[in-house]
Amino acid sequence: MALAARVEGDLRIAGNLTVDGTVPTMARSNLIQNPAAKFAIPLTEFRVWDALATNLPATSATDDLGLYGGTFASASPTIATGDVKNTTVTRYARFQCVIPVEYDAAETLTLRFSAGMQTTVASASATIDVQAYKSDREVGIGADICATAAQSINSLTFGNKDFTITPSGLTAGDVLDVRITIYVEDSATATAVIGTIGAVDLLVDIKG
Repeated sequence: MALAARVEGDLRIAGNLTVDGTVPTMARSNLIQNPAAKFAIPLTEFRVWDALATNLPATSATDDLGLYGGTFASASPTIATGDVKNTTVTRYARFQCVIPVEYDAAETLTLRFSAGMQTTVASASATIDVQAYKSDREVGIGADICATAAQSINSLTFGNKDFTITPSGLTAGDVLDVRITIYVEDSATATAVIGTIGAVDLLVDIKG
């Protein structure tokens, strides 16, 4: 029997490699974890919260946030309250997201929103909040698994607002049903007050 060849150090093959035998495999659980890998959620995924078959309106109204397209090549899309100066409003949007196949089961999951105010801050407050539920694939859900309370977005400088999703029992392929809430209270502003989301990401501990 021929002895197996042993290569010390690096090996570079300029052409193709053909293997007649068995290629060793490695279980995903044995891979090194990559923490907080970012999976972007397009803003076009957001829907009317109590009419999921309906896209968000182009202009926010009643209790619905709006999807503002921006001018192509000069402004990116946003989800926003519209101008809500001199009033108090609560507006919502809803989306579903799938936990990626690379997810390291029961490890950290975070929803991150880049959010702030356009034109003018609210005189009293402006916040973003998240509710998240795991679909049981049988028309049911459990309890809200978002562990983070509402956070202020009352600043003209956009910032990352992170919401921790309780990971117990979550695995790759699970579907999260998420509703976001922007609350604005303003009573003393003459110029536009617009609560705005510029981007949404799912941060996931992965192996793969």
